[in-house]
Amino acid sequence: MRESAEQRKQVKPAGPSQKARRYLADLLFTILGSIGYALSVNVFTAPNHIAPGGVTGVATLVNYLTDAPIGVTILLINVPLLIAAWKFIGHTYTIKTSIATVVVSVVIDGSALFLPPFRGDTMLVAVFGGVLAGAGLGLIYMRGATTGGSEVVAGLLERRLPHIPIGRLILLVDAVVVASSAVVYKNLESALYAMILIFVSSSLMDILIYGRHKGKMLLIMTRKEQEVADDILRRLGRGVTMLNATGAYTGDARRVLLCAVRPPEVYELRTLVWDRDPGAFLVATSTDEILGEGFRAPEKH
Repeated sequence: MRESAEQRKQVKPAGPSQKARRYLADLLFTILGSIGYALSVNVFTAPNHIAPGGVTGVATLVNYLTDAPIGVTILLINVPLLIAAWKFIGHTYTIKTSIATVVVSVVIDGSALFLPPFRGDTMLVAVFGGVLAGAGLGLIYMRGATTGGSEVVAGLLERRLPHIPIGRLILLVDAVVVASSAVVYKNLESALYAMILIFVSSSLMDILIYGRHKGKMLLIMTRKEQEVADDILRRLGRGVTMLNATGAYTGDARRVLLCAVRPPEVYELRTLVWDRDPGAFLVATSTDEILGEGFRAPEKH
């Protein structure tokens, strides 16, 4: 008996070997990311009195005050946070984060024994430390894990403060650590350079995680929706979705066009829309990731 089209489209669950390969890839990315992050901490930030945000920043300050190993301190601070995450956030997330946290801690302390510190221009320290930190964390985050710390704290705070975006909560936690570094090091420049480092690392993380898969989503309101849709399909080769809508002022039934494109295609799309209907109304928003035909293929697990 032949399979129907619907049956052929169904995704088969991942087998044991496929899951094993995925777990192995998760571990490999975590180890490589940890090495990059350890280089950032041991070569650039800690020897030059720059405390990045999060638990690593706290551990760097504790190391400066007491000589306690940074990796061990990261692990000890994360233990109660991970216990809380297990209870309130989720088991899968906590397991992945715990593995990443342990690997990062071990690599940081292990590599500190033989990595020579870089002592030079502080701006170079902030930039290259940020590049290595962003590259390392980006590799870890690409596999759905985190290194704990401020991400876990923000996730727990979000339960109490659901009206505040989690990104702002992470920024708040990092800001407290960076401000504390100015007090501990008795040097305002340390905090300013830490801000540069955080900016560089977060920017590089975005590039690694989303990269060329970023795009633009446009909503197009026009009285010539079919003609505009045909132009987009024919000239851009992009799909268009028609959404039913009603004008609040006129009460007229309308159809709004939704289209996803790559950033370089926005100009051409706007041009063809206004060539067809100069009175058209467009709304363009940035998207971090677009998956599907014509863009990035969804990952198979």
